Amino acid sequence: MPIDFQRTDEMTDKHQYTYPKIGLLIDGEWIYDREALCDVENPSDESILGQVPKATARDLQNALESSARGFETWRKTPPTVRAAVMRRAAALVRERAKDIAPIFTAESGRTYAEVLAEIERSATFLDWDSEEIRRLYGRIVPTDPPIQQFVVREPVGPVAAFTPWNVPMSAPSRKISASLAAGCSIILKPAEETPATACLFAQCFLDAGLPKGVLNVVFGEPDEVSRTLVLSPITRLVTLTGSINVGKHLTRLAVETMKPVLMELGGHAPVIVDENTNADEIAQLAVNWKFRMAGQFCSAPSRFLIHRSRYEDFVSSISEKASKLKVGDGFTEGVQMGPLANRRRLAAMADLVEDAVSHGARVTTGGKRVGNRGWFYEPTVLADVPLDARVMSEEPFGPIAPCMAVDSMDEALKISNSLSMGLAAFVFTNDMERADYLSRELQVGSVALNVFTSPGGDAPFGGVRESGIGREGGTEMYHSYTVAKTIAERRVKV
Repeated sequence: MPIDFQRTDEMTDKHQYTYPKIGLLIDGEWIYDREALCDVENPSDESILGQVPKATARDLQNALESSARGFETWRKTPPTVRAAVMRRAAALVRERAKDIAPIFTAESGRTYAEVLAEIERSATFLDWDSEEIRRLYGRIVPTDPPIQQFVVREPVGPVAAFTPWNVPMSAPSRKISASLAAGCSIILKPAEETPATACLFAQCFLDAGLPKGVLNVVFGEPDEVSRTLVLSPITRLVTLTGSINVGKHLTRLAVETMKPVLMELGGHAPVIVDENTNADEIAQLAVNWKFRMAGQFCSAPSRFLIHRSRYEDFVSSISEKASKLKVGDGFTEGVQMGPLANRRRLAAMADLVEDAVSHGARVTTGGKRVGNRGWFYEPTVLADVPLDARVMSEEPFGPIAPCMAVDSMDEALKISNSLSMGLAAFVFTNDMERADYLSRELQVGSVALNVFTSPGGDAPFGGVRESGIGREGGTEMYHSYTVAKTIAERRVKV
């Protein structure tokens, strides 16, 4: 067990925590005696929290073999029993939220309030999927007697899942929850930057009574882990939440053995602001959503296309509001935005801002590192950003809000659809006919009208084109985690 969840008198507030020793979870047991793969760094102060163990080649094979055995057990487990285990896991997640949150904050740098919200969101995926198990219906296909055909959905098999550092509980939760609901086993490879959060989440399933082998957790050299898990004949589905480049790499590996993939990849979400809207109100909503998690989430708004009649008001308002955000350690009271994940992200922000300015953009607020310890970057607004600036075609994945004036919603639509990515989009308009038109014509997986939001467990989330394959959430999720089997029965004696 990676951490003792019994609180002590000394652990009376969110600053008090014991960083757990990270292990590999294989066949229901935590393994700690492995050489270190890398250090875990606190992005707020650059201190070393712990070390990530490196799975050996034998460990990875053991995880695969365990997953195969776990699948044989779990696929035969009645749906009511599977649902009960998932509900118990969700209850444990909520019960342990205040113990997990400090470790989550230390690893990710995100504010304490943000991590509590993600922990709760992770539990809601389990809530929804545990109920949806009972609605995994088949169907009867009308056929001339004495033949009868019916279709059933069966679990696809052991799943290899790869999850990112920015959402270290909700991304694993989506994949684990869907796998368990469908009757699959799963090997999870979390991000090395936030390993303890994923391990503490996994412990909730063990304590909820999940049979050994149904959930395994491994860390290791990325190429070795991906090739071993994806190319193994045991694995039947490969799923990733991550970058487009990594998604393409894993998909190429999966093609070698004809495995299906579920890819939730990067985006570059446009925000379209129509004329005759309240620029100040939209700016406040934008600041609240754009700079949460320091802009490090896949559906973050990252291109602001504003009708020229509202442009100056919007830029002035969002710049003023962004400049007032309090940036700092996620444990500090009143902090609204934490650090970037690592030094590389700092350099990436600086490069994008410098490039935009060299192409004629104006920095209306921010544009610099905060302090000299920790990976803090100012909430940044760029005005008059031309299309040939890199930030208009490369996902910033950080606290940069590039703004551009447009003369019509058709122009905004054309710019929005001009990239190879299509994950999310946001539209603000008081013209419902225009809202309907833009919602239909935007080439993305989800559109939010007059609100900033992202689908939860009850609705599908995913992208089009290079932003991914398949959907997570909603009933559409089962298209990936199950296979359809047609059974034809001739109802006569033979």
